[in-house]
Amino acid sequence: MVPSIVTRVDDAISAWCLKRSHNIKDLRKYARLRVPSPMFHYMDGAADDEVTLAHNCSDYDRYELLPRYLVDVSDIDTRTTVMGQPIDFPIICAPTGMSRLFNNAGELAVSQAAAEAGTVYSLSTVSTYSIEEVAEVCSGPKWFQIYVFRDRALITEFMERCRAAKYHGLILTIDVPVPGNRERDLYTGMSIPPQLTLASWLDFFLHPLWSTKTLLSKEFQLANVAHKAPVDERDVTTLVGYLAKQFDPSVDWDAAAWMVKEWNGPFAIKGICCAEDAVRAADIGATAVILSNHGGRQLDNAPSPISLVAEVKAAVGDRVEIICDGGVRRGTDVLKALALGAQACMIGRPYLFGLGAGGQAGVARALEILRTEIARDMALLGCTKVEQINEQYIRERRPV
Repeated sequence: MVPSIVTRVDDAISAWCLKRSHNIKDLRKYARLRVPSPMFHYMDGAADDEVTLAHNCSDYDRYELLPRYLVDVSDIDTRTTVMGQPIDFPIICAPTGMSRLFNNAGELAVSQAAAEAGTVYSLSTVSTYSIEEVAEVCSGPKWFQIYVFRDRALITEFMERCRAAKYHGLILTIDVPVPGNRERDLYTGMSIPPQLTLASWLDFFLHPLWSTKTLLSKEFQLANVAHKAPVDERDVTTLVGYLAKQFDPSVDWDAAAWMVKEWNGPFAIKGICCAEDAVRAADIGATAVILSNHGGRQLDNAPSPISLVAEVKAAVGDRVEIICDGGVRRGTDVLKALALGAQACMIGRPYLFGLGAGGQAGVARALEILRTEIARDMALLGCTKVEQINEQYIRERRPV
């Protein structure tokens, strides 16, 4: 059990950091200070030269917004609906693995903050709290993210558990046939199995609050698959190794179609990087496509999600909803995605920065920042409802 003095000190520092966080960049700065280096770089890094990671953010700058003035914007409504689920603003919390690396409350903190903010939380298969544990504390809408595993019985098991725990939708991630080359993790030792460097070990001593809370709290494990390892081998390395062997590089669209049919409910396919695959997703009955390159953590030099929105919208029309996942750091980023044809945006790193900086309160702060920016920017754009935002309000930036 974590001593109360440690908790009080940690809460005081969190409050200090969050009071001074006015944007997502600020939250990243404080997460960098509060989270040990190996964990921060696992959160912040990407594959190879991190070209895709950079473009995910910078490509929003390719577009400019075209506001309309002398419009009554005294009443702004940020609500929308995604996969049949009403949400209070067009931001969804993406699935992110092993969230306890950044704060001991992990997925429990993120899911509760998302529910209180009125939006969807997506739980990762590689979570440190289970499907059931998250459902117990999260009163809001929940999706579960899954892969096409070799063991189809495991997929069926996950679906049954999600139905019992009242998860609204399922997300199939398709862009991990093999793991990406995340070189920051090689330098810090966050590999499988972990090979932490001397500098990494020293960094834990420089973050005593994080280290103390982690050591004195519930055992760290991949909760959704802990039952798949022998009782005496339920360590994280064993479980990650088990999951790594489950990824099936031979899967095809027939496997995805089987999962859509098996779930028989709201179903999103995540990892779409071209219009052709978006059309295939529509053909097999997906509810939504999530334009995503895994935050730049898989194939480097893949297209940024924002650069794909208009092209995919032209290809699929209204057959499936489009969710733009990657690079969102401002409310204007969200408005640009909506204007190009997206239904909503997904965020991962922004709320993880908040989690690292201040736990559940930090996640709430990240969501509050984006929600406030979206409402203010809608007023400045001359739109009072999300559905009013369309291609008339955006254009590609013209060369100087």
